[in-house]
Amino acid sequence: MSSCTARFCALLATALLGLASPASQGADAPYRFGVFGDTPYNSFERQHLPELLSQMDQQPLAVVIHDGDIKSGGERCDDRLLDERLALFQTSLHPFVLSAGDNEWTDCHRASNGGYDPLERLEALRKRFYPQGHTLGQTRLSVRQPEGEFAAYREFVAWTMGPVEFIILNLPGSENNFGPGTAPGAEHLARSRVIRHWLAEGFARARDQNLQGIVVVIQANPEFEQFAKGQKVRGYQAFLEQLVSETEHFDGEVLLVHGDTHWHRIDRPLVNPRTGLQIGNLIRLETYGSPFMGWVEVEVRPGQRSLFKLTPHPFSPPAQP
Repeated sequence: MSSCTARFCALLATALLGLASPASQGADAPYRFGVFGDTPYNSFERQHLPELLSQMDQQPLAVVIHDGDIKSGGERCDDRLLDERLALFQTSLHPFVLSAGDNEWTDCHRASNGGYDPLERLEALRKRFYPQGHTLGQTRLSVRQPEGEFAAYREFVAWTMGPVEFIILNLPGSENNFGPGTAPGAEHLARSRVIRHWLAEGFARARDQNLQGIVVVIQANPEFEQFAKGQKVRGYQAFLEQLVSETEHFDGEVLLVHGDTHWHRIDRPLVNPRTGLQIGNLIRLETYGSPFMGWVEVEVRPGQRSLFKLTPHPFSPPAQP
């Protein structure tokens, strides 16, 4: 019998070890997940992205999360590109979740992007990347999405896995689609209501269930540094104020994951501008971004302090034979 391929072996190992659904292992079982973003931006990154995904496939990850920008800011937002990216992400052996980025909807009005209506492109994303009730990927994970008056915003997803609540928000760069004027535009105001609701609901669930941690994933860098100085942050002020309040009233740890500025870093940047005090139970993880490729492995370690162990995996193309 011929030896199995790396991807097939990874899938077989995942099935045999029962790691496709780590939430079923209970709140005390450790598990890992992977995050990456701001890629592919060019032909080199597109060529090697399957290898990066294969690296994650070969690990027993509970879920893989892309925190947004699945193309460059100067690339067209055509259906063909979206379909190609979708097909690629669907090859992930693990459940796959995308946090929508500005390059795939808010900035699509640019001539270089095809001159699209951003709201029409957001609907195109929803149709493709956010199936009702479950993730993308060869292994699916059940997720919650807004209902009632917010049901159209299916790109907002959440799930509970072990002792951690995961919250995915549509909060992109380009000032969160604030709009060109001094007053926020209608789309920004409408989606901000959903952001506030989804974030509050996730924190409330975590408190009610005495969870140990929360993972919040957004695409934008919400400008923590300016906020800490008491400066108004266009597009992100309400989110940051709510994040301060929710985190200060949560006894566990919060991991805020984002991309956008292409500077991989791990720090604790959230400060309450009214008191000047750092909020120590929030860690910011900014993922790798073009021209650098890589992913970050997050290990959830129930009962330990810190709950989240972060291990960066910079990507280098394999040596040619």
